[in-house]
Amino acid sequence: MGMRKGRKCICGLLLAVLAAGVAGQAGMPGRVEASGLTNALIKEKEAEISDAREMKKQLQSNLTDVKKIKEDLEAAKENLKQYVVQLDGELKTIQEKIADLKVQIEEKEGEIAQTEVELEGAILDQEKQYEAMKQRIKFMYETGDSLYLELIFSSESFGEMLNKAEYIEMLSAYDREMLDKYVATRKLIELYMEELEADKEYLEEAKAGVESEEASLNSLIDEKKRTIEQVSEDINRKEAAIEEYEAEINEQNATIAMLEKIVAEEKARLEEANRIRYDGGMFTWPAPSYTRISDDYGNRIHPILGVQQFHNGIDMAAPGGSAILAAYNGKVVAADYSGSMGNYIMIDHGDGLYTIYMHASALYVSKGASVSKGQKIAAVGSTGRSTGNHLHFSVRLNGSYVSPWNYISK
Repeated sequence: MGMRKGRKCICGLLLAVLAAGVAGQAGMPGRVEASGLTNALIKEKEAEISDAREMKKQLQSNLTDVKKIKEDLEAAKENLKQYVVQLDGELKTIQEKIADLKVQIEEKEGEIAQTEVELEGAILDQEKQYEAMKQRIKFMYETGDSLYLELIFSSESFGEMLNKAEYIEMLSAYDREMLDKYVATRKLIELYMEELEADKEYLEEAKAGVESEEASLNSLIDEKKRTIEQVSEDINRKEAAIEEYEAEINEQNATIAMLEKIVAEEKARLEEANRIRYDGGMFTWPAPSYTRISDDYGNRIHPILGVQQFHNGIDMAAPGGSAILAAYNGKVVAADYSGSMGNYIMIDHGDGLYTIYMHASALYVSKGASVSKGQKIAAVGSTGRSTGNHLHFSVRLNGSYVSPWNYISK
C-alpha cells in the first residue's frame, strides 16, 4: 500500500512539473503562443527589414538634382518671365518633397518606438523561457534516468506501463517544443535589433534628405536672385528698364482693377444685407515673423534702376515659410499666381477696401473663402519678381493704392 502511494506521488510530481512548465509560459506580455506563430513573425520581420532597405535606396534616388535643374533653366534665362515661372515650379516641387520627408520622419520615429516595445517584450519572453528551461534541466539532472526506470518498473500492469511510457514521451516532446521556442525567440530578438538598425539608418537618411532639399531650395532662390539682378543690370538703356518696370506695375494694377470690377459687379447683384462692410477697425500685422521693413510705401529710388519710382506697398522681410496673416475680416477675391506678383492673395474688406499679399511660397486659402482677422492665409516666400523672402503688403481704397500705415502700426 505504501509502495502504491509512493508511485502515485512520483506520477503526480511528473504531471506537476509538466503543468508548471506550461503555466510558466502563460500570461507573458508579447508571448509567442506557438512556434508556428513565432516563425510567422520572423518571416514578417525579415520582409520589413528588406522593405526598409529598399525604401532607403528609393529615398536617395529621389533627392533633387540641383545641377540638372540649373542646366534645364539655362535656356529660359533669355525670357525672364518664363525663367521665373519655371523656377517657381521647381521650388514648389522641392517644398512638397520637404513636407513629405518630414511626414516620413514622424512615421518612422513612431515605428521605431513600437519596435523597441516589441523588442522589450521578446527579451522578457526569452528570459522567462530561459528560467523555465533551467528549472527543467535542474530537475532532470537531480532525478536522472532513475525517474523513468522507476515509472516503468513500478507499473502493476502492462496498461499502466504504457500510460507511464506515454507520460515520458509527452515530457520529451515538451522539452523539444520549449527548446524550439527558445531558439525561435532568440532569432526574433536578432531580427528586431536588425530592424531597429535598418529603421534608424532610414531615419537618418530622411533627416539628411530634409537638409539636402532645404539646401537645394536655398540654392535655387539664390540662383533666381542672381539671375534677376543680372538681367536687370544688363539692360542697356534705363528708359527700356523703366518701361518694363512700369508695364509690370500696370499689369498688376490692371489685374487688380479687373478683380475689383468683377467684385463690384458681383456686389451689385447681392442684397444689401449680404454685402461686406468695413467697420473701421485697425488691421493686424500680416507678417508676425518679420525682421525689418526692407522697402517702405511711397516714392523711392529704385534699388536697381536708380530712378525715382512709386512703391505701392510695404515690403516686410521675413523668413521663408513663416506665416502670412489676414490683416482683417473679409472675403478672398483672388488666390492665384502671376510672373510679377508670384503667389498672391487679394481680400475684400468691404466699402471699397482691399488688401493684397504678394510673393508667397504657398497659399492656404482659395478664391471665395471667408477669412478672419489674424487667420493664417499663406507663407512668406520669394515667388514672382522678387530677390529674397519677404511679404509685399498693399492696401487699396476705391481703386487706388493708399498707405498701409493708415491701417496698421508696428
